[in-house]
Amino acid sequence: MSRIFISAAHKSSGKTTVSIGLCAALKQRGLSVQSFKKGPDYIDPYWLAQATGRECYNLDFFTMEHDEIASILQEKSNDADISLIEGNKGLYDGLDLDGSNSNAALATLTKTPVVLVLNARGMTRGIAPLILGYQAFDKEVEIKGVILNRLGGSRHESKLRNVIEHYTDVAVVGAIHNDIRFDIEERHLGLVPGHEDPFCNQKIELLAEAINEQVELDAVIKIGKQAPPLPATAIPEVQTSKTSTKDIKLGLVRCSAFGFYYPDDLQALERAGAELIEIDPCHDKQLPEIDALFIGGGFPETHMQELEANKSLRDEIKSAIDNGMPAYAECGGLMYLARSIEWEHDEKTEKCTMVGSIDTDIIMEKRPQGRGYVQLQETENSLWPKPANWTKDTIINAHEFHYSRFKNSGNNAEKNVKYAFDVKRGTGIDGKSDGYIYKNLLANYTHQRNTRSNPWANRFINFIRTCKT
Repeated sequence: MSRIFISAAHKSSGKTTVSIGLCAALKQRGLSVQSFKKGPDYIDPYWLAQATGRECYNLDFFTMEHDEIASILQEKSNDADISLIEGNKGLYDGLDLDGSNSNAALATLTKTPVVLVLNARGMTRGIAPLILGYQAFDKEVEIKGVILNRLGGSRHESKLRNVIEHYTDVAVVGAIHNDIRFDIEERHLGLVPGHEDPFCNQKIELLAEAINEQVELDAVIKIGKQAPPLPATAIPEVQTSKTSTKDIKLGLVRCSAFGFYYPDDLQALERAGAELIEIDPCHDKQLPEIDALFIGGGFPETHMQELEANKSLRDEIKSAIDNGMPAYAECGGLMYLARSIEWEHDEKTEKCTMVGSIDTDIIMEKRPQGRGYVQLQETENSLWPKPANWTKDTIINAHEFHYSRFKNSGNNAEKNVKYAFDVKRGTGIDGKSDGYIYKNLLANYTHQRNTRSNPWANRFINFIRTCKT
């Protein structure tokens, strides 16, 4: 199984745009390319999926066991010619001192050769000790090549190549000069999501063109072929109980405002018996015939005028939830279900009316209000049926990244608001609780991931079934 791991010395080195361009360029060669992204992320995977024409899957030490990571890598790569894993942050960066959840640890676990993308702006001879240090720091990590990025010109490139060739044994497989084709607009959560960018495919084509010109694709492919076969692993069984019957019609709210869904989570919902029926909250005027709603994350603040204008759908959603329809919302979905969203930007303040199922107003702040990994413990208020092996001490590992907060959460104690989760790590709604409950609605700031230890997809579908009977 041919595969490469694209990492960097540090964040903002250009590895994401290089990864997108590599995927597209390899696909243009007629190769079937399977992409993966380390850690929790919705935005980079969308671009990678667009570049390959295949879903991109996340590999995350915090939410997945080692054998789950190995099995999804193997399962999704089986019919691909080459797989590309894009890291997050720097090669050796991670939560723990021992590096057990770093990019290097993932490259070692999956026995994947590494290509380092190095932002070489302003560097000459100093590139050598950087590469040598990264090689020496962990001998198990196979750094097989470097792609030099943001070079000042051909003279700068020549100097760097001479230094690297003289002092190291690492191949330079690419040298990318400062190039406007590698500029993709960023937002507060990273790149602008591809589904919001009308020129997404055009930009991917430009990235592929730049990679073809400035990266030795044959050398990259050769490195990928050096990856040893992955050991045979059984696909973990506990993620969802598979059923051939699609007995649940699940409304999936998805448009340019709501696009944060893990593809394997959606697949898990389908395996559990859900027929996914997409709903566009900006344009669809009525709810289709459904049993429940799932509203994922996204950027409702950038579309709040359109969301507000579609009053008929907002009213139908509120009425459905008021009447007990099961619903699950994460982050942006939670914001949409609140009374309003207020956002100060571009020297003006906007406030738009939302659904109103959650008795609060949402305000966007200039700094993150919750960011990173989360650990939740269920309270006695939890709605969803528990798996057989669940205990009151079971911890759910998940993640959050939000700039918004409840504007008036201090009143919730007086309102006797019920929460499904105690926050053991992270922020959630107020630093202590997450999982706002109203009738059969569960709404978190936290994003869950369907895994062996947290089979949330199956639990949600089973809950919907109990509400139908």
